[in-house]
Amino acid sequence: MSNTPTKILVPADDLRAFSAALLEKGGLSAAHARTTADVFVWAAQRGVDSHGTARVPAYLDLLAKGVANAQPQMRTESTAPAAAVLDADRAPGPVALTAAADEAVRRARETGIASVGVRRTVHTGAIGYYVSRIAEQGLVGLGFVAGMPNMGYTGVKGAAVATSPLAIAVPAREHAPLLLDMATATIALGKIRQARASGTPLPEGAAATEDGTPTTDPELAVMPLPLGGAKGSGMSLAFELLTSVLVGAPIFASFHAGDRKHRQNALLIAIDPAAFGDPEAFVGAVDDTLGTLKSLPVADGADGVFYPGERSAAVADERGAKGIPVAAKVWRELTERADQLGVTAPSLEG
Repeated sequence: MSNTPTKILVPADDLRAFSAALLEKGGLSAAHARTTADVFVWAAQRGVDSHGTARVPAYLDLLAKGVANAQPQMRTESTAPAAAVLDADRAPGPVALTAAADEAVRRARETGIASVGVRRTVHTGAIGYYVSRIAEQGLVGLGFVAGMPNMGYTGVKGAAVATSPLAIAVPAREHAPLLLDMATATIALGKIRQARASGTPLPEGAAATEDGTPTTDPELAVMPLPLGGAKGSGMSLAFELLTSVLVGAPIFASFHAGDRKHRQNALLIAIDPAAFGDPEAFVGAVDDTLGTLKSLPVADGADGVFYPGERSAAVADERGAKGIPVAAKVWRELTERADQLGVTAPSLEG
C-alpha cells in the first residue's frame, strides 16, 4: 500500500522491553535478554541500524539453531591481576562482552590498566557499546574484535580476513565522550546488501567479486575490501593475533583449514586516568581538546567540525526524546516473531 510508512517511531524504553521479551522467549535468561536488548537499542538509538533491533530475529535464529548458547556457563580465568580471559561458552556477544567490560573496569580500578580477552562468543554486536560502558565509569575503553573471514586481503584471491572492528571511547566532562568505532573494511556488508536492493552502484575500491576482483556492481559484489588496502588488511590480521590467537581460540588459521563454525573473539582494555594523574584534570583537558577542534575554521562545503561519536550522541538524544525510527519491514518481522512466541508488541499511538 502506498500509504504504508517506511519508518515507525517506537519509544526507546518500549523497544528495549519488547526486544528483551522476544529474546527471553528465545531462551535467554531475563537478565541476559535485557543485556542483549540494551546493546541493540543503544545502536538503534545512535542511528547504527545495521546493529540495532533488526538483529533480534537473527539472534532468535542463532539461539534456535544452537549456534548461540541460550544458557551459557561463562568462566573467567586469570593468572595476573590486570588480565583475564572470559570463556563465553558460545554466549551471545552482548552477554559476554558486557561482562568482560565490567570485569575490565573492576580490575583497572585496582591496577590502573586491565584487559579481558573473550573466547568463543557469537556475534559481538556494536563494540562501541562496550567501550562506551567503560567510559561511562570514567575510564578509557578500547576494544578489538576478530570474526569469520569475509573480507579481501591485499594480494589474496578471495575472502581472507574478517572486517574486524576497533573501538575507543574517552570520557569528557561537558562534551559527549569521544567514540571511535570503525571496521577494517571500506564498506559494511550490510551496505553492499542495501546497494543491491536499491540498484545503486558501489564506490570505487569498496567491494569485490568472489575471486577478489574489485567491482562497483552491487549484483556482483560479495565482500568488502580492506580500508586503505594493505593498512586495513594488516589491522585485521593484527586484531586476530591480539584476540583469537592470544586467548587460544584462533579463527583465521582454522577457518582456512576448513573449520567454518561461526565464532568471534574479543579483547577489551580499560585504562583508569587516575593512574596517570588527576582524573578531573584529564576530563577537563579532553573537553579543551574537543572544544579546540570544534573552534577551528570550517572548510568550504562542510556542515561543521565534528569529533568521533559526537553526531551519533546527538542522534541518541533526539531519538531518546522522540522515539526510535524502525523500518516497517523490521517492525513487521518483530511483530510476526512476537505472534509466534506469544509476546505482546507495544501499542503505538497513531
